[in-house]
Amino acid sequence: MSKLFVASEVFHGPGSLEELKNIKGKKAFVVTGGSSMKKSGTLDRAVAFLNEAGIETFVFDGVEEDPSSATSFKGAAAMSEFQPDWIVGIGGCSAIDAAKTMWIFYEHPDTEFDSLIKPFNVPVLRNKAKFIAIPSTSGTGTETTGLAVITDREKGVKYPIVSYELTPDVAIIDGEICASMPAHVTSNTGLDALTHCVEAFVSNIDDNFADVLAKGGLEIVFDNLEEAVKNPSNITARQNMHDASFMGGLAFNNAWLGIVHSLSHQVGALYGIPHGCANAIFLPNVIRYNALATNKYPALAKVIGVATAEDLAQAIEGLRSRVNNISSLKEFGISKEDWDKNLDYIANNALIDPCTGFNPRVSTLEDLKDIYNACYEGIFYTENAVTI
Repeated sequence: MSKLFVASEVFHGPGSLEELKNIKGKKAFVVTGGSSMKKSGTLDRAVAFLNEAGIETFVFDGVEEDPSSATSFKGAAAMSEFQPDWIVGIGGCSAIDAAKTMWIFYEHPDTEFDSLIKPFNVPVLRNKAKFIAIPSTSGTGTETTGLAVITDREKGVKYPIVSYELTPDVAIIDGEICASMPAHVTSNTGLDALTHCVEAFVSNIDDNFADVLAKGGLEIVFDNLEEAVKNPSNITARQNMHDASFMGGLAFNNAWLGIVHSLSHQVGALYGIPHGCANAIFLPNVIRYNALATNKYPALAKVIGVATAEDLAQAIEGLRSRVNNISSLKEFGISKEDWDKNLDYIANNALIDPCTGFNPRVSTLEDLKDIYNACYEGIFYTENAVTI
């Protein structure tokens, strides 16, 4: 038997932010990032809609990219003072993931952060508050997933906190919010959504619902990402990418991800490479690696009008280029000396990343190092023949 995990209520379409005025409650703790939601007016509109619903609000802003555990503790302390019955994460993935983690420590202040690293180890939530997710980027799907990624700055490691307890109660998928998103962010996040669709489809969990969502999301990304990058005011393309992001998130919330994300988490934490950018570098070579253990890639390739796993890998490389993303880790400015020094460390962390357990091919440390090295140089991964 399988169970489909999804946000209890999903509002999608341009203007759906207005649904906030129909929320029933007393206090909402609103978590957001730097300034983009303020500058666009989205934050003010969200607060106004909540106030119209008779809900008192407190805004916790300034969540950094790749949010830290320290930020989560700080937010939880502020929540404890305000005592909200709703938590609202609005903005990019960082703001929403930080809000999710604050939620844990608000409801269970004695929880040790290290205990959350073990998958499905979040204590039962919703004793004090429910959660609303309002994404401003079209990539992570965090608005419908039981996942929050938090960075330990001291260790230089990103930790995925995995639990269905973290699946939001309400998701608002409003493409108008994305209109001000810069082209490079649109590109990075769109490629992240694409990666979710591919990894969820080939994961070692078979789920018909996830497969259909993954196929549909992949098709929408290929049909709309270039347009969203080149013509940011095209709200139809924006909404389509927002929907694709949600579909990819819903797919992987039920089938989970693989080593593309395991590899990306480490270079994001250590080198600051944007998550979607890193995913798009790793994904084609991981397809080449996994194709020796799964025959599912051709079904995905067919969705975009090609035939084989290699065709799919090359189509992704082509899209990556057309939306102006880089093709190697070296292009991000990582020196060969720095890369070699840290390779064992990041490969070991990737091996124990929770996402690795859902990959269709069982990976060894040497496998991951070989993929890392190929992607550092921007060359094709070839079994037992990666040299740099």
